[in-house]
Amino acid sequence: MNPKLETNLKNLPTSPGVYQFLNKNGKVIYVGKAKNLKNRVRSYFQENPGSAKTVALVSKIEDFQLVVTDSELEALILENNLIKQLKPRYNVNLKDDKSFPFIKVTNELFPRIYPTRSVYNDGSKYFGPYTDVRSMKASLGMINKIFKIRSCKLDLTEENINAKKFKVCLDYHIKKCDGPCENLISAKAYNEMVDEVIKLLKGKTDDLIKDLKSKMQKSVDNLEFEKAAELRDKIDQLSSISSKQKIVSDDFDDRDIISIAYEGKDSTCAVFNIRDGKLIGKKQLKLSIEEGEDIEEIYSSAIKYYYGELTEIPKEIVLEVKPNDEEVLIEWLRTKSEKKVKIIVPQRGDLKSLIKMCKENAILQLKEIQLQKMKNLGNVSYSVSALQRDLRLKTLPRKIECFDISNLQGTDSVASMVVFEDGKPKKSLYRKFIIKTVEGPDDFSSMREVIERRYSRLQEEHQALPDLIMVDGGKGQLSSAVEILDNLGFKDYNIIGLAKRLEEVFFPNNSDPELIPKTSSGLKLLQQVRDEAHRFAITFHRERRSKRIIKSELTDIKGIGTETAKLLLEKFGSLESLKKSTQQELEEVVGKKKTAVLLNYFKIEKT
Repeated sequence: MNPKLETNLKNLPTSPGVYQFLNKNGKVIYVGKAKNLKNRVRSYFQENPGSAKTVALVSKIEDFQLVVTDSELEALILENNLIKQLKPRYNVNLKDDKSFPFIKVTNELFPRIYPTRSVYNDGSKYFGPYTDVRSMKASLGMINKIFKIRSCKLDLTEENINAKKFKVCLDYHIKKCDGPCENLISAKAYNEMVDEVIKLLKGKTDDLIKDLKSKMQKSVDNLEFEKAAELRDKIDQLSSISSKQKIVSDDFDDRDIISIAYEGKDSTCAVFNIRDGKLIGKKQLKLSIEEGEDIEEIYSSAIKYYYGELTEIPKEIVLEVKPNDEEVLIEWLRTKSEKKVKIIVPQRGDLKSLIKMCKENAILQLKEIQLQKMKNLGNVSYSVSALQRDLRLKTLPRKIECFDISNLQGTDSVASMVVFEDGKPKKSLYRKFIIKTVEGPDDFSSMREVIERRYSRLQEEHQALPDLIMVDGGKGQLSSAVEILDNLGFKDYNIIGLAKRLEEVFFPNNSDPELIPKTSSGLKLLQQVRDEAHRFAITFHRERRSKRIIKSELTDIKGIGTETAKLLLEKFGSLESLKKSTQQELEEVVGKKKTAVLLNYFKIEKT
């Protein structure tokens, strides 16, 4: 630690505030908030600072800056603004640099409704963000079809309208606007229509239909049949929209379901908007994270990004896990929405099912990102590049050879070698080995024999080693393989052992295993390779054992050949079951003549 940093750490205040870590070039690499700056900042420089991400961050810190605030809530707001402005490397950031669009309802006498990417504190109402532009355009198209909202940019103040400065345009003549520019509709009636649009944008479709039905009945009672017909058409269109919205909850509460999927440096966030118990919208965020990021931190950042410019916040936000700063987040959301907001982590029931459905959407989005990366890598499976990252390999492990030993109580010991190329099994390159030099159940010695036979042959044929050698097992099996490879004179090879119990990965010359995150595609590929090697070895072992039983026991009976013996074992499973079978059962399989031979043999054997 440099002297300047050490001195600054001794003079930290105990106030709430925001801290910014700087690297040697003076660039901000992380922004964080704290209730107590002294405790929080000093925690980074302890002996065990925490995750791999924190260790990497601390190694690059050369200096820090502080901003003291009056409360933790103020610190959260400042932190959020600084992260959006500076995009520090070690913070969770939005992957898309461009801002998401909103639907804006202007603060005018006759409000306009249009899309915008800029949010201002100008009294207007903003709905969004829309992470899918097509979804936003569909919403605007629906509004323009059902409601007569003006599309012009005229400055429709009372003074300008009374002065008769404007004339109606084509929209009025084709009945897409009621002509507020010539005072053909009152500001009160126009704003009632705008309120209806706002209800629709908030997802309160059923409430809006109910209000319109009441207005229609009133128009009928007043004999205003033309107006009633217009309201009827509007109700029909809204009913069509409402019928397409999926009912997902029977309590009719407003809530957002948020779920996150992540792997490596990629993270996706799916948001389900539920209003009046109906799923009215789905939104997605792409987040950029550092490896080893805590899931609680990702949720906290996603909430701050999504609700940062949003004023329409539901009373419930449903998550998989609680964010690490839940209390101050709830206070921040309350000040933005001016109502009480709850964060819920369901353990069972409908909300748990909704979280699961939302998670599946996030995972699907993450896979799309990975597929795009796969295309950029030249159609190499993303799991292969993930494995390169997880094992810190210099090159892509495009060719993997994996070995497994199989025996039963030390008998018929065999080994298998399976080959995966670009993340897929290459069955034409699979190999089987009969263990020749080892007596009894000795997996280590068996592994030495197989590795020596395989790679001494590669040497003779002047072939290259695979990108990754893998053995099924822990330190013992790995050490046995490494010993042989070293004796054969190989250098700069990649080899690992995968222990099944805890899915621990062992590296040469390292007694402690490493755990790859269970969500990693790289680990899933290793498991797939290992399981395939095990399946291939077990199948070969069963074939060998079956042949030995056939040869040594049944074929000794005069009149019973190899094919008949095999047929009997396939039918009855074992010699013991065969002996217990009835004459009729035997005759159905091998006929009367051979049944008589078998029964006579078993009768003699018993005496």
